Amino acid sequence: MARRMKVYSKVAEIPTGNAPDVITEGCLVLEGGAWRGLYTQGALDVLMQHGINFQTTMGVSAGAMSATGYVSGQIGFCPRINLTHRHDPEYTGMGAVKKEHGVTGFTYLFDTLMGGENPLNRERFDDPARRLVAVAANVHTGEATFFEKGKCNIFRAIQASATVPYVSRPVVIGGQPYLDGGCSVKIPYDHAVQEGHKKIMIIRTQDRTYRRKEKKENAFDKVLYGRHSEFIRAMEKASNEYNGLLDRMDADMAEGKCFVLAPSRPVGISRFEGDVEKIGALYELGRTDMEADMDRLLAYLEQDS
Repeated sequence: MARRMKVYSKVAEIPTGNAPDVITEGCLVLEGGAWRGLYTQGALDVLMQHGINFQTTMGVSAGAMSATGYVSGQIGFCPRINLTHRHDPEYTGMGAVKKEHGVTGFTYLFDTLMGGENPLNRERFDDPARRLVAVAANVHTGEATFFEKGKCNIFRAIQASATVPYVSRPVVIGGQPYLDGGCSVKIPYDHAVQEGHKKIMIIRTQDRTYRRKEKKENAFDKVLYGRHSEFIRAMEKASNEYNGLLDRMDADMAEGKCFVLAPSRPVGISRFEGDVEKIGALYELGRTDMEADMDRLLAYLEQDS
């Protein structure tokens, strides 16, 4: 008898429905964080329920993956997949390792889980009125590449953006190898500013007090990426500049230049977290925090830039 997968006990309570077909001017920036992305997905569901559909969504790693259901306007789409299939071996187990040479079964995700009984709404997802940008790191150069829906195979780009270094084979696009966008830029806030967006919302996946420890070059980096010194330097730079970026975002939010949502308590979720109840609780925290901050977000969106 096949072993039954452990699923989130409240998965049936995840909301469903479609977001209103309206556009909110501005840019939504989504940080990565593997399974911490369930916090983001909780917040995104609440945004959709309130009819807040940003014209541009820019995501890194898990942020890019979480953006799919948001851009398609499908409430509960991504969290339902993740909280049902966390222990599906074809999605996150040995099946994924064998077929994808990495820890995530992207082909299974995009073709089966997103194309099954409740498929991704491709008509709305493909609408050019809604931009989706996935950030991936070029292993040869160490630079961040910003792949945009409608100008590339966006699902291949999302795969590249969310392909974990060290344990996964790089994703080749246009003859270039790519890995997790967070290796080059943790939160693409500066890119959103450079694009000229007047309203920018950032969803973080760690609480406001969180800061990273300084990353230094190590022997493991040299063993795996020794031929790509620029990539190693990019990882060090991205990690070491992360704390300064968070400080700048906090200062900009205080001046009304952006809006930052972050978990209201420390997040005790590891990169490979297997406890679906903890992950599900993080989804609920994202919903709760977004509802609590909704009035402030609406005031920010309504104020003159």
